[in-house]
Amino acid sequence: MSQQTKRLYFAFSVWVMIGTIGHSSAAEESHYDVVIYGGTSAAVASAVQVKRMGKTVVIVCPDKHLGGLSSGGLGWTDSGKKTAIGGVSGEFYQRVWEHYQQQSAWRWENQESFGNRNQSPPSQFGDSAAMWVFEPHVAEKVFEDWIEEYSIPVKRGRFLERDPKIGVTMEKGRLTEVRMTNGESFRGEMFIDSTYEGDLMAVAGVDYHVGREANDVYGETWNGIQVGVLHHSHWFKDAIDPYVVAGQPASGVLPLISSDPPGEKGDGDQRLQAYCFRMCLTNVPENRIAFEMPDDYDPKRYELMRRVLEAGWRELFRKFDPLPNHKTDTNNHGPFSTDYIGMNYDYPEATYERRREIIAEHEQYQKGLMYFMANDPGVPKEVREAMSPWGLSKDEFADNGGWPHQIYVREARRMIGQYVMTEHDCLDRKETPQSVGMGSYTLDSHNVQRYIKEDGFVQNEGDIGVGTPRPYQISYGSLIPRSGQCENLLVPVCVSSSHIAFGSIRMEPVFMILGQSAATAACLSIDQSVSVQELPYELLRSRLIADRQVLQLDDVYANSSKKMRGMVIDDRRAAFSGQWKTSSANAGFVDSGYQHNENQPSRDTFVTFHADLSPGRYEVRLSYPTNKNRATNVPVEVQHREGQTRVLVDQRQSPNQDNLPNQDNLFKSLGEFVFDEQATVVIGTDGTDGYVIVDAVQFLPLKDK
Repeated sequence: MSQQTKRLYFAFSVWVMIGTIGHSSAAEESHYDVVIYGGTSAAVASAVQVKRMGKTVVIVCPDKHLGGLSSGGLGWTDSGKKTAIGGVSGEFYQRVWEHYQQQSAWRWENQESFGNRNQSPPSQFGDSAAMWVFEPHVAEKVFEDWIEEYSIPVKRGRFLERDPKIGVTMEKGRLTEVRMTNGESFRGEMFIDSTYEGDLMAVAGVDYHVGREANDVYGETWNGIQVGVLHHSHWFKDAIDPYVVAGQPASGVLPLISSDPPGEKGDGDQRLQAYCFRMCLTNVPENRIAFEMPDDYDPKRYELMRRVLEAGWRELFRKFDPLPNHKTDTNNHGPFSTDYIGMNYDYPEATYERRREIIAEHEQYQKGLMYFMANDPGVPKEVREAMSPWGLSKDEFADNGGWPHQIYVREARRMIGQYVMTEHDCLDRKETPQSVGMGSYTLDSHNVQRYIKEDGFVQNEGDIGVGTPRPYQISYGSLIPRSGQCENLLVPVCVSSSHIAFGSIRMEPVFMILGQSAATAACLSIDQSVSVQELPYELLRSRLIADRQVLQLDDVYANSSKKMRGMVIDDRRAAFSGQWKTSSANAGFVDSGYQHNENQPSRDTFVTFHADLSPGRYEVRLSYPTNKNRATNVPVEVQHREGQTRVLVDQRQSPNQDNLPNQDNLFKSLGEFVFDEQATVVIGTDGTDGYVIVDAVQFLPLKDK
């Protein structure tokens, strides 16, 4: 054998050996304790928690940039009650605050001029404050810093093979392996689906829902089609003609208006609330990219917007929420805005190719809208002049021309899991079991469709904004599939919830909270050698509390029903029929707030209070905060041993007619009645002449008087 041949043979042997070692190493590295699919903020929070619990983890995601919407333009945090945000989620906002304490963070603005906008003082986590507004690149840096600090492997640009026969391997109800479209596979003991779409959950055969459930599915009010319900400012207040030639239906319907009937109020449908991009805009000339005419631009597409402006609407800048360095988180606002209403219905189940088309269509629509408002001669001059100084930020999303890399998938699939969160949980009308975190944001849905009313004018449908009375608990059961479906998968983003409950849960701080809790459950399930459905909750709860998750908040009500005499039934525990809205605008209520009927009297709108009592005589008393807009003739029916008694209550008059002390002054006496073991009080609205208020009913044993 020649020397040259020996050298070649040796080189080949080394190459084979290195290749074999590399293959062996890759095989080892492809098996992890926890495999996370998705690159959202929840994914990073999950991975950090897995590492802190001493387990191996990998993030496998289609994304190039981590953080989802948190780093994708949503810098004006929809936080709700900040005291409900703990753990890794709270740490994220502390790190944001720490970043902005550096002088170098303020390139285009002085820190003093921005001030302490949307900041929280030092919290239970230490000396750092928290900051809830931030530039997109700052959020991405926080996520990437965590990836580096914890040496978390991230496999970017990987798309799950969505054919169940190829994409997953299931053995005896457990996921063992997931495969990507490029042929790579990842094996694990536990899996977490952290995508906005719920792709892994779907491929694994877990039950889920797309669209709005009918109200009667879970006994809700704010789910389903909401024709005639108008919240926020995202509806047509003026009569706007929907036809190409005004007043002539034969001329055709303008773009972006559906000619289909909207459906019946309260019915379910497969429609989705609208998506958009949360643009990061600036009016700093040196950092601004002017709005350019996009490909296939057609100004006729925005004729409806021109008519809205012609009618006098001028709220364009209401949701240019300010971020540091003279930037914005620009969100949808008004009857015609950045939401591309009705153009996302097929997104959750669509192929990757079709999803890319939908995303591109949204981008073209939104870029065209901005160009239209800044340049089109049909737009009022003062609007064009106000819009023209704005543009995309050069130093955000620099690899994408200043355009966000993440579309706002407000809702896609939602798991039907071990426990389904509904509006009753969010509105604090029931006890939610096995808390793994808290939410508190408004029940919020963007518009779902734009249709033509019976009077021939255009209107939007689906926008809901119902305030939650206080932070509510989110059940562990909403993160896990039902027993018998998949015993080692957790879903912290596409959680098990109704459409309207998801409208509150779907906030980025909550996704990070649930991501951490899902990871904790995954690691403990490994340690205990049990399925996620069998994991003892007390074990999970103990670890979550140790890791500073907020699972409940102490009763801090000014007038707590628990501290009152007799039995007090708050409105949260009542049964509601018809449409009611939560409020706390007027003081003098029990617990967290009260309900009102929006001054819409109806025989079908009433509230029923039930109480289990020891047999005897009770004084029955009614609580309501007064106001001059209240009804003077609220019908209240008390059902007792001897029959029914009807009382008319003037809610403009103070309940405290007898000058009673302390919390007793919140209640008005309805009379004394004898009850067996059941008591019922019904508050109606039929024929009333103002707002009907429902707050609480007190059953006071006469021996306690």
